[in-house]
Amino acid sequence: MFEEKLKLLNEQFKEVEKKLSDSSVMNNQQEYRELTKQHAYLKPLSEKFYEYGKLMSDILGAQELKKSEDAGIRDMAQAELDDLAARKEKLDSEVKILLLPPDPNEDKNIIVEIRAGTGGEEAALFVGDLFRMYTRFAERKGWKFEIMDANATGLGGYKEVIFEVSGVKVWRHMKFERGAHRVQRVPETEASGRVHTSAVTVAVLPEAEEVDVEIKTEDLRIDTYRASGAGGQHVNKTDSAIRITHLPTGLVVACQDERSQIKNRAKAFKVLRAKLYEQKLLEHEKELSSQRKQQVGSGDRSEKIRTYNFPQNRITDHRIGYSVYNIAEVMDGDLSELVNKLIEADTEDRLAAD
Repeated sequence: MFEEKLKLLNEQFKEVEKKLSDSSVMNNQQEYRELTKQHAYLKPLSEKFYEYGKLMSDILGAQELKKSEDAGIRDMAQAELDDLAARKEKLDSEVKILLLPPDPNEDKNIIVEIRAGTGGEEAALFVGDLFRMYTRFAERKGWKFEIMDANATGLGGYKEVIFEVSGVKVWRHMKFERGAHRVQRVPETEASGRVHTSAVTVAVLPEAEEVDVEIKTEDLRIDTYRASGAGGQHVNKTDSAIRITHLPTGLVVACQDERSQIKNRAKAFKVLRAKLYEQKLLEHEKELSSQRKQQVGSGDRSEKIRTYNFPQNRITDHRIGYSVYNIAEVMDGDLSELVNKLIEADTEDRLAAD
């Protein structure tokens, strides 16, 4: 079924390996980066090519034995053919998944933006809860994270927090967090014990490089101002905070987390580039969604994707209709079960559309 395709891909893999061994390629970072991506995609397919060859050889051998005049040998050959047929079916499924086009953002780091929605101070507190959940998930994965900007409230929550996460397969494991997260619980400030419903929105942006998005100086308005903390008090005596407005799109990015204006400017540019890149991606995703129904959602940050019901100890992901009943563990960063289910659903979705 896949022999010829795997053979061609194996030849491509050999070519990529040959190029990577060329010292001149090492001096061209752009070409080297592109080749390493191709290598990562093709290597498992090359391995499957040799696995496929051995399996088909074993099948031919068993078919020859099936022609034996000895009934016992024929029975043994049939048993082996049954086993090989099951192995081939499994291998076909594995190869089909590997042949899916790789996500162009697979190896990118991300910028996460969490904002309070409906629910006032309780929503701001839940922003803080999600921020801790994601940073602890990052720690479990061995990823690094850095706060880009934070707008804290007086009670320990955040109106908004923006942070960068870097590491292996960050985008793959975090991209499905995009959307509206709803929380149902009794707020600490609620004396009557009544359950409140609040919401926050999460945006997960693949970190963009200069080659991904062109930003023209004449398209920007850059303002400086004095950084302020919770309650509005000034935390710096100099105008270190930066606000960048992208005039063609109206996008506004602010950063005041660092005491250095230069560092705040660099962080703000990184966030702006990621936001502009996200716009390009969403346009592409809209085209895809018009071609196929996406089970795990569109990535629109206004789409309600998950409910955290504290009284029932339940978290439900509405895109795949899946619930877990270990809310304390998930809020402590144990997101693996939910994330893996979403990855499985997305893979099935892409296979169905292939």
